[in-house]
Formats: sequence, structure tokens, C-alpha cells
Amino acid sequence: MKKVTIVGFGRFGKTLYRLLKDDFPVTLYNQSEIPPDSAVFSPNTTIARTVDEAYESDVIFFAVPIDAFERVIKDHKKYFQPRQLLIDVLSVKMHPEKILRKYLRGSSVRAILTHPMFGPDSSKNGFDGLPMIMDKFTADKNNYDFWKQYFLSKKLRIVEMSAKEHDRLAANSQGLTHFIGRLLELYRLKPTPIDSLGTKKLLEVMDQTCHDSWQLFENLQHFNPYTKRMRIKLGDNYDRLFTTLLPKQVKPKVLTIGIQGGRGSFNEQAVMEYVKNHHITKWRIKYLYTSMNVLIALHAGDIDCGQFAIHNSVGGIVEESVQAMAQYKFKIIEEFAIKISHALMIRCDAKLSDITTIMTHPQVFAQCKHNLSLKYPKLKQMSGKGKYIDQALVAKGLAENKIDTSIATIGSSRLAKLYHLQIIEDNLEDIKDNFTSFLVVSRL
Repeated sequence: MKKVTIVGFGRFGKTLYRLLKDDFPVTLYNQSEIPPDSAVFSPNTTIARTVDEAYESDVIFFAVPIDAFERVIKDHKKYFQPRQLLIDVLSVKMHPEKILRKYLRGSSVRAILTHPMFGPDSSKNGFDGLPMIMDKFTADKNNYDFWKQYFLSKKLRIVEMSAKEHDRLAANSQGLTHFIGRLLELYRLKPTPIDSLGTKKLLEVMDQTCHDSWQLFENLQHFNPYTKRMRIKLGDNYDRLFTTLLPKQVKPKVLTIGIQGGRGSFNEQAVMEYVKNHHITKWRIKYLYTSMNVLIALHAGDIDCGQFAIHNSVGGIVEESVQAMAQYKFKIIEEFAIKISHALMIRCDAKLSDITTIMTHPQVFAQCKHNLSLKYPKLKQMSGKGKYIDQALVAKGLAENKIDTSIATIGSSRLAKLYHLQIIEDNLEDIKDNFTSFLVVSRL
């Protein structure tokens, strides 16, 4: 009678023990101590206290975490016995195939690759009809046939396939299911009184997959070479479906453009240039003040296209835009540049001697750095928070008495006309040919 050892006594190790315990003398070995009350042990069960005791069996099952498999094989190799049979039960197959080839080269030890496609939850009422993947790998015919017939006798459904074929199929079945389950958990899907059968099935998927450890989930995604492709495909199709549900245009026959700035901003000046150059006759602007707001609105379908500044000939990259671009997918329709001129302005009822602070976009400070240090060295420089990073909104805030009169702003001289501000000095930019580049973007 074959003597069997199970290395690893976690959730699946206990399930495997339940399958084998009535038919074989079983030795259990775990890295941490196995408590006496951790399972209902059969009389022919032994708990190995040392590694060498564990390898006194004819057949060794490895029920260890996927990411621990190589370390276990490497560390235990010296305990392997001649003509011993190793059987792995990992949920991926190309990885153990590679590891076993590496460490069994030139050895008489043989191996079978298996994947019992069930767990503690799905097998709690028995093993009838549950699938068991098998690959003969390096085992001799007698050993392979013995275990195949044994699993069939336990009423498991045997599916024979190569490690590569297993991983290819598993990525789009088990890997996808676990990914969807974890996604639903992050979504915080909860049962409701009006749940349909489909919703209940989704709740079951979430419940079943999230009972398994996060370590197993990560290992399924990282050690199967096909799961990355699955996740990319899933993401691409999500984007396609999401975009399909959005209207082609927010307002029919009118192009809705969301811009980074407010009324009177350089972004407004730029978008005027854009629609003029492209002979767009029916259009409207949504003033969104920040690059992030533009891309959020574009993603949500609240605008047809967006515009934001990307680079200035003096200030360089617009960091605000780069940060926003890193979080969203979009298509670049056009890049173009306009000349920028900066004016320092204050409220009409304020005096320059009362001004303590200039509030404007960080890019403006970069473009006027030299002149500001020469002419207004005592004025504190600060950028507004949130929407107030936009100097056009700062100008509006000054006009509406929402911003203290001790604050000045720098921006387009058009702001002074719009909000009845007084210009202290125009053309504060450090170089004459001061150009800012803008992107016009749309959804993919």
C-alpha cells in the first residue's frame, strides 16, 4: 500500500487530506506546527516533526503556496528518495513544470502535474464530478495510471492536458473568475431585496473567490503567463463598452469643449484660436479650471473634447497636466501653441502698497521668475488650491470679494476688462517669444 505525504496543511492541504485519508497512510508536514485539533485525523495519519520524516513516503503531494513552491523544492531536494513520486496540486502548471525540470534533472525521482479544480468550499459536500487536471509529465505509466484510476474512483472528472494548455485555458476561466470576484469586492457589491438570479450569481462568485487568500489571488495572476493578457483584454473591452454607452455628442450638432482655465484665461484664448482655425461654427465652452477636471469630464462623457496646456517655452512641462494625463486614456487630436503675455493686476479699490501676495498658476511664476524677483521681490508667491490654481478664477474671486484685497494675480490682460481689475504692469514674462503649447484631446 502506497504511503503518502502532504507537504503543506493550509486550506487546500486539508481538502486534499480529506480526499486521501481513508485510502492511504498519510503523513502531514507543515512549516508551522499542525495543531492536534486542526482536522479530524484518521488512525493511519502521522504528523511529521522533521523534514526527513516527511520524505519517508512513496508519494509526496505539494500543497504549498505557488510563490513558495521553488523554495520548498530547492530546500527539500536533498531529502528526495530514489524513484519517489512527486505530485504538485498548484493552480498554475507551467511554473511547477519549470521548477521540477530544474531541480530533478538527472534524478530518478518522477513527477505528475495536477490541478484539482476545486477547493474547501466547492468540495464540502463531496468530490463527485469535480474536475481534476492531470499531466503525466515525467511519471512512468504505472504510477500515472494508478493515480488516474484512483482519482476516478473518487468520482473526480479527469481532464488530461499539457501544462501550457492548462495555463492558457485557466487564465480565461479561473484567473478571470478570481479577478472579477476581487473586483466585485472592491466595488462593495451587496445583496438587495430586488436581486435577480444573475446578481445572486455574482454575489456567489465574489463570496467564493474572496474566501481564498489574497496570496492565492496574486499568485494566480503573477505565475500564469497568460493572465496578464487576460487582464489587458478585459480592460480594453471594458473601455470599449463604457465608451459605447456615452453619447457621440453631449449636445447634438454643437461641439462641447472643456478647458483647463476659466473665462479670460489663456486656455480660453487658445480654444478661440482652435475653433477659428478649424472653422468650427457651433461650439460651446465648459470652464473646468484644471487639467484633471477636463480629463474626468471627458472620461464621463460630459464634454466632447478637452483642452489643456502641456508645455511652455520658459516654464517647461505643465506638471498639473502631466499628473492628470497619467490617470486617464485619451486620444490627442491636435497640439498647437499660442503666444502668452502676463499682466500683474489688483482690485480697482486696492493699492499696490497694500498688496502682500501674488496668487496665480505655478507655470506663471516660472515664466515671470526673473522679472518678479527684480520688480516685486517682497511679494509672496502662492498658487491657489483646487480650482483656484487657475488665475482666471482668482481674478473672478477678487472681483466678487471672495479673495482678500491684499492679493494680486497675474494672467491675461483680458481678465482686467472682464472683472474690472486694474493692471499694474503688463508683459511681465521673462522672454519676448513666450509660447505655451496646448493639447486638444478626445476619447479613444
